[in-house]
Amino acid sequence: MRIIIVIFLFLLSCKENQDPEVELVISQESMEVPSSATLQNFYVKASQPFEVISEVDWILVDGGSRAQGTVKIDVEIKDNVNNSVRIGKVIVKSGPKQISITFHQSGAPKFNLETKAIWAKAQGGEFEVKMEASAPVTYKDLPTWIKVEGQKWFIVENPGIYSREAKVKVIMGYVEEILDVKQDGLPRNVPETQIGVEKDAMSLSKEIKVGWNLGNSLEACSDPLTASETLWGNPATRKELIDLVKKSGFNAIRIPCAWSGYIEDRTTHRIKTEWLLRVREVVDYCIENQMYVILNIHWDGGWLENHPYYVKQEEVNQKQRALWEQIAVAFREYDEHLLFAGTNEVHADYNRPSKEHIEVQMSYNQTFVDAVRATGGKNAWRNLVVQGYNTNIDYTVESLALPKDTKENRLFVEVHYYDPYDFSLDNSATSKYLWGSEFQGKSGVSTWGQEEYLDAKFKMMYERFVGKGIPVVLGEYAATYRSTLPEPALSEHNKSRNSYVKAVTASAKKYGMIPFYWDNGGLGNNSSGIFDRSSYQVVHKEILMSIMQGAE
Repeated sequence: MRIIIVIFLFLLSCKENQDPEVELVISQESMEVPSSATLQNFYVKASQPFEVISEVDWILVDGGSRAQGTVKIDVEIKDNVNNSVRIGKVIVKSGPKQISITFHQSGAPKFNLETKAIWAKAQGGEFEVKMEASAPVTYKDLPTWIKVEGQKWFIVENPGIYSREAKVKVIMGYVEEILDVKQDGLPRNVPETQIGVEKDAMSLSKEIKVGWNLGNSLEACSDPLTASETLWGNPATRKELIDLVKKSGFNAIRIPCAWSGYIEDRTTHRIKTEWLLRVREVVDYCIENQMYVILNIHWDGGWLENHPYYVKQEEVNQKQRALWEQIAVAFREYDEHLLFAGTNEVHADYNRPSKEHIEVQMSYNQTFVDAVRATGGKNAWRNLVVQGYNTNIDYTVESLALPKDTKENRLFVEVHYYDPYDFSLDNSATSKYLWGSEFQGKSGVSTWGQEEYLDAKFKMMYERFVGKGIPVVLGEYAATYRSTLPEPALSEHNKSRNSYVKAVTASAKKYGMIPFYWDNGGLGNNSSGIFDRSSYQVVHKEILMSIMQGAE
């Protein structure tokens, strides 16, 4: 009896000391993971210590026992280099209890770039890029001169003389391959042809009635390193503007242009392709309107224009040659509607030039002509425009010697006219707001530069050049608008401006010169614009009418 009681008490004691039921919970039972290596995590809630064990070698977890409680478990998933899905489990054990989380890892994307390289000619073209991809692909480092439509790659024409290359990253998921695209540059020289450039300079000059300057736009720059088409406040040029200019009666446009600020390699003076194409775009607006175009290197930050000195001559001529070679090649296929002008207003100061100034300035003209002619094609015969010193009529008549040329009668001479300065451009307190014999004797009229003076200057150009078979471009002229004048001074000023513009245009035509009005885009005070370049409306109709009347 005593033995039975002892056994009963022992069994009762063991039952009372048994552990309560083990609690073991995980935050999720399965997880979808990508094929690429990744870090994942889940949570375990356990009432007793537990351990975590991976059943496969591509799922890594920290081994060892963990204390009870709610614990975050970090999991490292290795790359799946195979194309098929793989499944693996992680086991969580606590005492006699265990549960698992199942990982489903996607197969590696199927991606094979068969086309590893493209070599395109300068003219560009369409190319098929062969690839096998199980998912959409994306591109990195894709330049603007490559357009992609599915497996068709379109290489845009390279307008420059330098070859170009792009290493495009083709990406699917985490897989990345390189497609190497190379494109030739245009040849520096091709056989010459006279097709499309049959007219000599004098014959061509008779086709140009009256011209207009796209001023303060493509030439806008702050120095030789910084340029932007909209830097000086005008909007980017659109075809609607050029259409309006043509509709208004002009049949030629002078495009002042900056180049130095668009150089991407200062050693070779390589011009950015994007800028060559942009200038082409604007030129095409004109050509599509059957207009003549004069394209130049304008002030351009002064690297050439402000340096007619021996000490700078070699350096400047090297850059002049490099730029004009590229410009000429880019436009080599254009017909005689396009003319090149080598410089703008080259000067040391506004005083009479020295022998050094003239000699160096004329070397810049010679380098321009030589560089263009050397590119061949239509450029061998293209009509070119060279400038007198500071485009000043007196200095041009006195000093300009035409550059040597491989073709006869293919050169124009360019001068500008802003006399009298105190009426046409000066905005200081001493400026004059009236012009012409009608206002003679009034205090607002300059003491010089009236009708007889104007006629005499243009007659000089006729006798020195036009009358000898050398046509002349009057590349710039205007009289700025003084909108802040009170009445009746403002009305008299407007009448003077109209008379001045008409007289300059008429005198230029009388003496065989081709007038190009300077429009700087501004429409208010101290400006010379005719057209609103945003709304494409004629604003100063009286100036436009005066030009057209003078050109008749």
